[in-house]
Amino acid sequence: VITVNLLGTFNVMRLAADAIAKTDTVDESGQRGVIINTASVAAFEGQIGQIAYSASKGGVHGMTVPAARDLAQFGIRVNTIAPGIIDTPMLAGVTDEYRKGLEAGVPFPSRLGQPAEYAQLAQMIVEHDYLNGETFRMDGALRMSPR
Repeated sequence: VITVNLLGTFNVMRLAADAIAKTDTVDESGQRGVIINTASVAAFEGQIGQIAYSASKGGVHGMTVPAARDLAQFGIRVNTIAPGIIDTPMLAGVTDEYRKGLEAGVPFPSRLGQPAEYAQLAQMIVEHDYLNGETFRMDGALRMSPR
């Protein structure tokens, strides 16, 4: 889990930054681009049995500010999105009862997040030039219980 989620994210970010740094700047401020990594709310409230997963996503969150600082000299911004429970194909096999339980745990709106909402947040990050070095929780104020 740590190899894929943390080291994989680091390596993709490293390679993307190298490629972006070689491109022309896109505006008068010297910006070349933005890297958006994905963590998880488990980075902040890992559940019982999620030590490796929580550590891997916490590592992604933890490298956001240093990466933004390191890559600033190349005009590259770095941000992270930490989604809560998103309605993806991974949840296709769960029962309606289980799904309703997940939804009930989200304060507002009491539902699962949608992939399109992740895309909207990513687009906002790309378009807002002053967002840099931040992890954005996208979770309806969900705070994971220990179990």
